[in-house]
Amino acid sequence: MGYARRHGELCAEGVPLQRIATAVGTPVYVYSWRSVHEQYRRIEHALAGVDHRICYAVKANSNLAILARLAELGAGFDIVSGGELERVLRAGGDPKRVVFSGVGKSTADIDFGIKCGIDAFNVESASELARLEARAGLLGCNARVSVRVNPDVDANTHPYIATGLKESKFGVPPEQALELYCRASASPDLTVAGIDCHIGSQIVDVEPFEAALTALLQLVDALDGEDIALDHVDIGGGFGVTYGNEPALDLDGLGEVIRRTLADRTLQLRVEPGRSLVADAGILLTRVEYLKPAPAPGYRNIAVVDAAMNDLIRPALYQAWHAVEPVVEDGGVPKPWDIVGPICETGDFLALDRELALNEGDLLAIRGAGAYGFAQSSNYNTRPRAAEVLVTDEAFAVVRRRETISDLLGLEMFD
Repeated sequence: MGYARRHGELCAEGVPLQRIATAVGTPVYVYSWRSVHEQYRRIEHALAGVDHRICYAVKANSNLAILARLAELGAGFDIVSGGELERVLRAGGDPKRVVFSGVGKSTADIDFGIKCGIDAFNVESASELARLEARAGLLGCNARVSVRVNPDVDANTHPYIATGLKESKFGVPPEQALELYCRASASPDLTVAGIDCHIGSQIVDVEPFEAALTALLQLVDALDGEDIALDHVDIGGGFGVTYGNEPALDLDGLGEVIRRTLADRTLQLRVEPGRSLVADAGILLTRVEYLKPAPAPGYRNIAVVDAAMNDLIRPALYQAWHAVEPVVEDGGVPKPWDIVGPICETGDFLALDRELALNEGDLLAIRGAGAYGFAQSSNYNTRPRAAEVLVTDEAFAVVRRRETISDLLGLEMFD
């Protein structure tokens, strides 16, 4: 969508990536707004005919420029911290379109959400509900609640990003959810709003979503029997995207299942896509510092680049695969290279065994880096985090400047 070659050079929309590297330096995250916008419209089209709200999962990519543009499109937001709520507010997001997920909401988080009048807290435990009720009463405000139900649905994804199984830390089982709803319904300080689940990330089959939605609706029917009415059902996000050869989720197929399953229901549908909106929109642009060709059989060809696991930890953390390609193809003879960073960890690699024709100084694009790239980056080895650039049509803008060593040391002190 947002990336194509022009005269052999990879461009973000109408901007050559070499131009960005020259102006901003490397490593740098580059995002195509056109790609985000088109994917947002695809999800809207898939859900046509269903009363719905798209609540972007801020944790995937929380840059203010992206949040502001999504707010202009009418998006709601799914947050997991008070810091993310502050980001949404500063980007012009409407707190009444915010849902607050997460198993460990602090008292400060809860108070902030209540005072802002967010749409709903997705409650994940009995203890959280008790704290929420107490804080709402103390603040003299009414808090809207949904219960995150763990439907014990296998999303067939990596175990680190599977969240809907009964052994997961997330949500509560259906039988406990019924108890929590009855308690919330009886409280003068709480308003029952909806029901929520999130079964995992990188889900490429429609069937787990259908199973989860069916399980939620069974609980909705049980709540009807208790005279507890809901206004929305939230099936979370986790819509799978393609990093390599794996299929993406069939969004239109998901929409068909949702329309059929919610037929004759008055519930609004909520979805919480994050990765599926921004992953393909982003690349990590990095430059080859050194080449270490294999000196003998049994050794590996190693390309040391200026990006590292502190910039993109997904390969080390999840064994994630990202496509790698040169920004400018020089027609050389490709051979297998390990793309590694300068950090003092064996796990500091971005890609292994990639067939590439490389020279020192070459620019490389690490594809599919728009989600959980910069958001998970760190300052390990006292490395300033990369700049972020947003491209729109023929123009680009730095939407987060590169950190400096002074930025990193400015919060520290010693006698």
